[in-house]
Amino acid sequence: MAKDIQGVGLGIASRFAGSEFAKKYGLRKPVEKLAYAGTKKGFEFIGQMVAKKSSKKSEDPKMLPAPSTHGLFDLTLSEEQQMIKDTVRSYAEEVVRGLAHDANEAMKLPETYLQDIMDLGLNFFSVPESLGGAAQSYSPTTSAIIAEELAWGDFSLAYATLAPVAVANAIVKWGTPAQKEKYLPTYLADTPVKAAIAVQEPSALFNPAQLSTKAKKTKTGFKISGVKTLVPFGGEASMYLVAAKYKRRNRLFLVPGNAPGIDWKAAPAMGIRATATGTLSLDKVLIGKDAMLGDDSFNYEAFIDLGQLHWCSLAIGACEAALDYLIPYVNEREAFGEPISHRQAVAFMVANIGIELESMRMMTWRAAALAEAGKPFHREAFLAHLLCAEKAMEIGTNAVQLLGGHGFTKEHPAERWYRDLRILACVNGGMHL
Repeated sequence: MAKDIQGVGLGIASRFAGSEFAKKYGLRKPVEKLAYAGTKKGFEFIGQMVAKKSSKKSEDPKMLPAPSTHGLFDLTLSEEQQMIKDTVRSYAEEVVRGLAHDANEAMKLPETYLQDIMDLGLNFFSVPESLGGAAQSYSPTTSAIIAEELAWGDFSLAYATLAPVAVANAIVKWGTPAQKEKYLPTYLADTPVKAAIAVQEPSALFNPAQLSTKAKKTKTGFKISGVKTLVPFGGEASMYLVAAKYKRRNRLFLVPGNAPGIDWKAAPAMGIRATATGTLSLDKVLIGKDAMLGDDSFNYEAFIDLGQLHWCSLAIGACEAALDYLIPYVNEREAFGEPISHRQAVAFMVANIGIELESMRMMTWRAAALAEAGKPFHREAFLAHLLCAEKAMEIGTNAVQLLGGHGFTKEHPAERWYRDLRILACVNGGMHL
């Protein structure tokens, strides 16, 4: 795996060295030198160089400034976004996709997966420059692009990769300066962070706005009791960002994974099996006064909306993987002396997958762009999730259908896409763009 990562890093550095962006900021020579040296951390280094050359200081050095907006909804990727998209796609193709089948069967992450994927540098781009990272501005759109490309490799492994990043995104977006100083530097260490957002509860027709998990104030901080489900990492997370009701408001609490009163029980799900999901029980767990995320400006509705958009982005990536797999299959698979793609029913089904996929992406990016610009986006996020939840299941079903008997076997990845994509209709949190 290390060889694959090194190759990706070299490719990134080489492409970046020849770009106009590198020329503009005088980065061509140092990056060429980096490429020749064969580093595995080209992506991370580029981020450092770009941040040092082009970042602008905000009034609060620990708060990422919102990017400028011209009042237009523009789907054109910036040069940096295109570079990130190409980089993550290369990693997904060369590393992630090859691990997907075995990880799904074993129902756990590959032994060194989280450590190896740190070389991609995603954790580095989650932390503001003032705290040692390379993030220059708050960009849900860029986060959505990263999620898409990773999920193109595998939905489940992408979720495992981005769950800790989602916690960092929430801290960056909502956390106090003290909380950012305390938690974000851990993302820059040499060991991977295992952290997860715990919102979902095991109740019928769960509504994230009506939490059963409760938090009460104590003399030394807070006490939390409740049950969460679909929590990843097999009970090995170092920290959970737990949603709980406090004084008639829904808030988030930073809970250490080893806090007394926490219990985790394995509960394998139909999909996202590689993440080793389970049920997290909190029985009068005591946490400190600084454990509540953010201040009175915290917006729980926006937090949930950003999480739903993150799930949408993962679904888009998996659906694109399905489409890329189906097109050559239906063109090569023959029945009655000709490719099955010559049949209108097959051709129309594949075309509809492409149409719905672009609709999903358009709706999701539109909501993310509004969030990025600091504008209201609740309606757009709701519609995007509604569309993606419906169409992701449809595309997963049709992928199995188009492969015929092959779609029912584990020889092809369609059955895995089908199982993973169905989570959109039953999950209401756990991520954050």
